Amino acid sequence: MTPLGFSIPFTTRAKVLVQRLWTRPRGWDDPNLPADLLEKWNVWEKELPDLSKLKLPRCYLPANFDVETSRFSLHVFGDASEVAYGSVAYLCAEQHGKIHTAFVMARSRVAPKRQLSMPRLELCAALSSAQLAQFLRQELTIAIETVTLWTDSTTVLTWIQSESCRYKVFVGTRVADIQELTEPHSWRYVDSSNNPADDITRGRTLMELANSNMWSRGPGFLREPPDQWPVKPIVMAQEDTSETRKAIFCGLVADNRNPDMLDASQYASWSALVGATYQSLYGAAIQDVDKDSLDYRHAEACILRRCQEYSFPEEFKALKSGNQVPVASRLNTLAPEFDPELNLICVGGRLRRLDGISRAEMHPVVLDPHHQVTKLIVKHFDERLLHPGPDRVFAELRRHFWVLRGRQAIKRHQRECVECQKWRAKPTLPIMADLPSARLRLYQPPFFSTGVDCFGPFMVKIGRRTEKRWGVIFKCLTTRCIHLDLLNSIDTDAFLLALRRFIARRGTPFEIFSDQGTNFRGAETELREAFREMEPRLQEQLASYQITFRMNPPAAPHFGGAWEREIRSVKSALQVVVGNQSVPEDVLQTILIEVEGILNSKPLGYISSDVADLDPVSPNMLLMGRQDALLPQVIYTPEPLSKRRWRHAQTIVDHFWSYFTRHYLPGLQTRQKWQRVTQDLAVNTVVMIIDPQLPRAQWSVGRVVKLIPSADGHVRSAQVQVNDRVYLRPVAKLVRLPALPDGGEMDSKN
Repeated sequence: MTPLGFSIPFTTRAKVLVQRLWTRPRGWDDPNLPADLLEKWNVWEKELPDLSKLKLPRCYLPANFDVETSRFSLHVFGDASEVAYGSVAYLCAEQHGKIHTAFVMARSRVAPKRQLSMPRLELCAALSSAQLAQFLRQELTIAIETVTLWTDSTTVLTWIQSESCRYKVFVGTRVADIQELTEPHSWRYVDSSNNPADDITRGRTLMELANSNMWSRGPGFLREPPDQWPVKPIVMAQEDTSETRKAIFCGLVADNRNPDMLDASQYASWSALVGATYQSLYGAAIQDVDKDSLDYRHAEACILRRCQEYSFPEEFKALKSGNQVPVASRLNTLAPEFDPELNLICVGGRLRRLDGISRAEMHPVVLDPHHQVTKLIVKHFDERLLHPGPDRVFAELRRHFWVLRGRQAIKRHQRECVECQKWRAKPTLPIMADLPSARLRLYQPPFFSTGVDCFGPFMVKIGRRTEKRWGVIFKCLTTRCIHLDLLNSIDTDAFLLALRRFIARRGTPFEIFSDQGTNFRGAETELREAFREMEPRLQEQLASYQITFRMNPPAAPHFGGAWEREIRSVKSALQVVVGNQSVPEDVLQTILIEVEGILNSKPLGYISSDVADLDPVSPNMLLMGRQDALLPQVIYTPEPLSKRRWRHAQTIVDHFWSYFTRHYLPGLQTRQKWQRVTQDLAVNTVVMIIDPQLPRAQWSVGRVVKLIPSADGHVRSAQVQVNDRVYLRPVAKLVRLPALPDGGEMDSKN
């Protein structure tokens, strides 16, 4: 037998003979085989010398097919008979309109001894096809675009397209397995004459398998367009109901004739529930209800009594009859007692001799935290106290009711309360993203991918007056090189002039990242308009030098953390040198350039304490060819210094990138924060936009209308609609709120 199962039509004949042999009544040491089975076995055995004539190409594709440009699909056929069932798979490759089919694998099994109907056997063959397709998709290393499964049983196709729970156990379990392994739309009908799996159930001789036929190459329609494939017959056949479960009716009868048994889940507040109960007891015509009247207290007691009868049925009966609660009861530690006036279970406790407090505070009513009435009471106290912390609500609630595990019940309510979450909820931060491609531009010149931002202002002396100046930082996102400059204002013109000075000294960057500052947006707009107004020939010459501006979402400084951290370092250095004093403009510019040199001299990665190790590299290695301006150039190779300076410079660059990839780059693998995968935002989620400039009570509330996923599929920014305006904000600035109740209105402000 070949590993691929190519000889299965021949070997299945032997499996069937062995099964029939075991069904005949004979002794365990009887050497005489039945004559009819012995004759068939001898016929099968005489064909074994022809086994060497079986030949099968080891490659799935011919020599003129290219694996990279070919499109692959998998086709699995299944068939069954009264004695055996099985499946066979073929791989189709399409390239430039040519289609090639190849035999992949086949499986077979003999039918069970217990007689099964033909639809059940065909279903077993379909399950074998699904399992074979799943196995091949996992084991084959080539990319398979589509998987199609074929069967010649219309009954099986109907079962696969239906719900598995409709059928009896044998059919239902197998249909469920098939639906889990495959998609229902991937199943198609094939007639028996074009089904190569029919050879498994009918059996073939080795000479027949040795010849080129449908078993070795697959059916001919696979090499035709899909519109010429077999289709399911249009004849409407009656559905086989023998495998369908019998319908069972389950009903529930509820009696709501008792007026004090109102459904608490139909009311939004505790006051509404008590008011409706009061009106059902004493008449609907009463409008003004005195909440201190005995009748109103009686309505409250009716609700609480029904709640206790539902939550503590055994305890209620035992205490009402004067007995003790069961030993395993949840109320044992409370020493519960029955109040004969209110007909309620109250806390007995150990404070009976305490003077100065009311009986209701000394013996509060016991409630179950999971009952809907308890949830309405917790909501009532939370709203009455203007949504404070859980301990404040718990202390006030304990004066009237003893809720089992009350703190957890209050916290559970406040997690679902919109107003509570407005005051206490925090943003749900997604897992830290992978490093973008701009941080990994290896072997590119410095400032190939650049982040830019402004900082300040700083006061400078000009004569007797003082004016404001701002700093601008350009940082290479890969090599951590920085470039500092001074701006006399933060408008678009000043930034464009600083950009021209930066390009003249450092070269033209491929892309620039920045925040949504108006000066950066203005620079981007003016550069685009100026580029459009150039002559066509000049446009062609400067097309390769066009800079791509990439804007981070508004209010998202963590999107530019690579250069925001350097701004902190620059400000720390300026605070040490300058402090709060005003200096002349040329002094401030000199200090900025010196700070630039200091920061560019910072080593990258781990600094070894071993004197035998080479000096760590720094950004200045690429900018100046040495660690800093005070040190001479160093040779990093054992060869003597060549007379050609360019070769020495290339040696320094190679040393930088070698150290960078071996020592610095692996340190960027770990996630220092935001390490857990959280649930992403969804469209129509109600969120509150964080605005540090406003108090929390004035933060805007809106709905998410569009998600902006990152390269890893996680949502890191979204568009939020507040009234008629749409804002783009990062997820770190959005506080997710619970869904508004049905019919609730969404306000733009708290």
